[in-house]
Amino acid sequence: MTYPQFQDIRFLSAAIWQSAKSLTLVALLSGAGFAQAVSVATLNDGPPGSFPENSAPSSPAAPNASSFAHGAVTASPTSANALPEAPSPLRFWDNENRALFTTVAALSAADFALTRSILQNGGKELNPVTRLFSGSTAGLAANFAGETAGIIGLSYIFHKTGHHQLERLTPMLNMGASVFAVIYDLNHR
Repeated sequence: MTYPQFQDIRFLSAAIWQSAKSLTLVALLSGAGFAQAVSVATLNDGPPGSFPENSAPSSPAAPNASSFAHGAVTASPTSANALPEAPSPLRFWDNENRALFTTVAALSAADFALTRSILQNGGKELNPVTRLFSGSTAGLAANFAGETAGIIGLSYIFHKTGHHQLERLTPMLNMGASVFAVIYDLNHR
């Protein structure tokens, strides 16, 4: 005979284990090699169409500069120097990240308040990592503050390495887990 509370614990444990595996997979697949790209503009610093002397195509009939006629078409200085403007660098604390991190912090605070309330009424923490910190209110607060700081830090690492989609995805995954925890806590008060 299985008791319903043990089925809930097994379900929650399986959900936590699945999210840990998913986050590990995302971290492993987001190696620095995926963010590396060589720009064609950095390969040749001269005007478009010019080649360095050692890489110029050579042929036996290649004309030199003095053999061009006066009527030959040459690149104008304005069109030769008109390179496309480089994209502006992405800022980490843009409006979208501010909204995401504010939501992460709010959901973490809600999860903290509900977890603390449940623990004070004789409940048990189901998350094995958080259970280590659930002996005191200060420990529990440090756990949830550390979780929020960790999400912001991981997003910053993704931002600095050029993984901007993962930068946005990290707080979204945390928000999903926090929403699940808050709903679970509200249903099992």
